[in-house]
Amino acid sequence: MKYNILGVNVDNATMDEAVDTVSQYLGSKGCNIVVTPNAEILLMCENDHELAEAIQKASFVCADGVGVLAAAKILKTPLKEKVAGCDLGYNLLKVAAKKESPVFLFGAKPGVAECAAKNLCEKIPGLTVCGTRDGYFTPDQNDEIINQINDSGADILWVCLGAPKQEKWMAENKDKLRVSIMLGLGGSLDVYAGNVRRAPDFMIKCKAEWLYRLMKEPWRFSRMIKIPRVVKLAKQELKRREKNAGA
Repeated sequence: MKYNILGVNVDNATMDEAVDTVSQYLGSKGCNIVVTPNAEILLMCENDHELAEAIQKASFVCADGVGVLAAAKILKTPLKEKVAGCDLGYNLLKVAAKKESPVFLFGAKPGVAECAAKNLCEKIPGLTVCGTRDGYFTPDQNDEIINQINDSGADILWVCLGAPKQEKWMAENKDKLRVSIMLGLGGSLDVYAGNVRRAPDFMIKCKAEWLYRLMKEPWRFSRMIKIPRVVKLAKQELKRREKNAGA
């Protein structure tokens, strides 16, 4: 089931349900796009119609952030739990390893995808990373990248270009690629390369991962303040819906 959260249809699923649903796309003929919007991306969709359209056309939309969950609760359509893209991508790779589905890692700075590939293969027995490519490219290199991914035989493609670039790139190139799943996973490659540390498990469980990241990267403050704005917009949207319902 999908809930409309400030104009974005988000799948109401637990992590296990998300992994199960997305895993079913493995080996399919068509390309299925998975996106993981947080509060900042919800706000981007207000003025970026191309981004909003790209997300609306995705096969699966995760609630990746406490801001999205807070807005959903205010709108009286509470979501089951946060489904972090970083974790969803990793859990999907464990399924891919068992099914012998190869993955291609695309994005981040030069060398990061290769390092992430090495670490992921060490953590997940049987995983096959059939190719990597950094996220620095010009428009005239796009066809070269498409060919590289297709020639690799990948079934899963991690696209880690950051929002909104990754969502738009996936939507634009969906019909050119022969992968069955594309996931927009932002900074996940840096996490698995060891360049960025995630919050301790207890902070994640307490929904305080945002605080840990802010402590480690103070420059994120300008992004974190998007959460209160999403909450404010959700309250305004609830009033609008209640007014229309009573009219």
